[in-house]
Amino acid sequence: MTQYARRLVLGLLVLSSMAVIPALAQNQLSLIPEPNTLEIHEGEFVFPSVTPVYAFDEFSDVALLLSEHPYAHFTPVERIKSHKRIPENGVRLIRAREEDKLPADAYRLVVDTGGVTITAHQPAAIINGILTLLQLAYTQPDGRILPAMMIEDRPRFAYRGLHLDVSRHFYPLSFLKKFIDLMALYKFNMFHWHLTDGAGWRLEIKQYPELTRKAAWRTHVTWKDWWQNGRRYLNEGDPNASGGYYTQNEARELVAYAARKGITVIPEIEMPGHSDEVLAVYPELSCSGQAYQHAEFCIGNEESFTFLTNVLNEVADVFPSEYIHIGGDEAGKESWKTCPKCQALMEKEGLKTVDELQSYAVKRIDAFLKTKGKKLIGWDEILEGGIPEGATVMSWRGEEGGIQAANAGHNVIMTPNSHLYFDYYQSDPRTQPEAIGGYIPLRNVYEYEPIPAGVAADKVIHILGAQGNIWTEYMPTTEQVEYMAFPRALALAEVVWSDPKQRDWKDFNERLQQHYKLLQKFHVNYYRPSYRVDIAVHFNPDTLTNTVSMSTEQYGPGIRYTTDGKEPDAKSALYTEPIELSVPATVKAAYFVDSGRVGPVTMAKADVHKAIGKTVSYQTPWDTYAAEETRTLVNGSKGGQRADDGQWQGFRNNVDVTVDFERREELHRVAVDFLQDRAVNGYLPGEVKVLLSDNGKNFREAGTLVNDISPEERFPVSKTFEFQFDSPQTARYLRIVATNVQHELLLTDEVVVY
Repeated sequence: MTQYARRLVLGLLVLSSMAVIPALAQNQLSLIPEPNTLEIHEGEFVFPSVTPVYAFDEFSDVALLLSEHPYAHFTPVERIKSHKRIPENGVRLIRAREEDKLPADAYRLVVDTGGVTITAHQPAAIINGILTLLQLAYTQPDGRILPAMMIEDRPRFAYRGLHLDVSRHFYPLSFLKKFIDLMALYKFNMFHWHLTDGAGWRLEIKQYPELTRKAAWRTHVTWKDWWQNGRRYLNEGDPNASGGYYTQNEARELVAYAARKGITVIPEIEMPGHSDEVLAVYPELSCSGQAYQHAEFCIGNEESFTFLTNVLNEVADVFPSEYIHIGGDEAGKESWKTCPKCQALMEKEGLKTVDELQSYAVKRIDAFLKTKGKKLIGWDEILEGGIPEGATVMSWRGEEGGIQAANAGHNVIMTPNSHLYFDYYQSDPRTQPEAIGGYIPLRNVYEYEPIPAGVAADKVIHILGAQGNIWTEYMPTTEQVEYMAFPRALALAEVVWSDPKQRDWKDFNERLQQHYKLLQKFHVNYYRPSYRVDIAVHFNPDTLTNTVSMSTEQYGPGIRYTTDGKEPDAKSALYTEPIELSVPATVKAAYFVDSGRVGPVTMAKADVHKAIGKTVSYQTPWDTYAAEETRTLVNGSKGGQRADDGQWQGFRNNVDVTVDFERREELHRVAVDFLQDRAVNGYLPGEVKVLLSDNGKNFREAGTLVNDISPEERFPVSKTFEFQFDSPQTARYLRIVATNVQHELLLTDEVVVY
């Protein structure tokens, strides 16, 4: 046994007797995703001016990834012929043996004073070990120095993906390579490339050159302008033509570039819906036979299947991925109901619904892909009407589709729009570039669990993993893509890789601080943590006090606050822990760097009022948003800027509720809050009326307030309807009536009474 081999065995024996110390480790290392096992030892390795590299034959190609180390330089790779002749210094890529006790997809990285050893069974795992080494270089104080350590790591899920839509906006190949670089550093292994959609066809198809001569070019640069102004296409070379496409050689170049870093490129070719750009060029493939009329291919037209299979034949040749994504979502299907060809096909095949007709089309495409050695992926709408055997479902509409597919024995990739749509806002929309809607902050991504509770225990194996989706309607530039993707993608990276038992938001946030430096080095226009202070007020009915907690997206302390309604300044109290208030107060807070205020002042009222804990009767029932049911309006806690924060109660009709004080009370002021959020079809009432009664039967009107905020207001806005009585009013019963003039959803919260 060589000296190196003896030293390695001895080291591993020592390691096996040591307790894992993640707290100490994370103080020195800030890896994302967090490794399964990470131990820090005494000593360090300093990269020399040139570091030798040795590898077993099967790892010699992946060893070339070491050249991307930002600080170290390496010699050409030298072959390791056997485990008995492993060099003692440098970087060594070792084939795992049975005695190493490593799972097939795991790697072990050991750093000692002699160098770095990465051990694994397969090249993909060695790549992950090298990527860990590269990430360490970017996040350590000095990338040339590594502390002695042992990492043993493997992915939780086999599918760890990011999606990018290049149809709504076209991005150059150079950016896609940068995107792949970042994916690799965080151990994503699937790049879902959304190449075609109604906004533009982006891949060269040699048999149909018009797809890139016309369908790749449109009348307006931004999707929004194009969408609102005719949605027309132009010929390449037209002065107003905007768009672009990738040649097949460019696509192959990206595929090879990604494969070198352990990433598979999965192409998506949309069908049968979202196909306006194709039908603009080949209108004979639509049900109407006219361009721009329908987004669906005519399933009853055999020429449509000829076109689709010809396209997929070329796609299969360009992309070695075992998967091809065919979309299959949101087909309007209305055109099929009146199309003679589609109706004739349904009668011939014994199909009763257009859902079954879509299933027929998907199964035909699936059968063709199988002849090419490919597997079909589709959005969860392919479940409608029946799914082809062996197809994989990409579940985006909540978790229901994923649960249904997995329990039926189909493989599933989870990508719900509740947590993993990175085109949604990540902070207060009033402070952000325009987005499609929704709200998914970083923490919501981090707290996502890819295995839904409704999946049976013996069907969990069908959850292959999860994917973040980047739809680009409102991302006309590469900088905007980066802004929406990062750092949310880092949170997802840990979700799909690391042991969920280790997941800890505070620890992740601490490690994340070092990764802002990495993103800066890659010149990524990431979303910067907001300075805005969020104030939460929680009422304790036992002590009749309010606990006020404050937070920002900043990692370090800097919140200063007041409780007397005055504006905070650099001399105001520094927030360190929740404060308890026994009297009503107006809390104001802002974030400060040094002595300067760098964020807006936010305000919250901590009320201790007469209605808390009283009985509320509902003349109209709540709907959709139950919140805390009958406690909601008098629990002492107020809703924030999000409809789903558990405090807003929803009504489809007018709001008509009555508070019983149990005895006559003297009333000076009454206030009630409403939230307008068009993303959930929530609007403010037309007017709010207050009525009083002594017996609960005969009510007298005490005041009416009319809403003055437009229903067209883009951003979520809460409004307090406050009634100040000229003279005290006496009553046992207080009735609140609010009119639902938009006939959508009224969202209301705390009834405050003094």
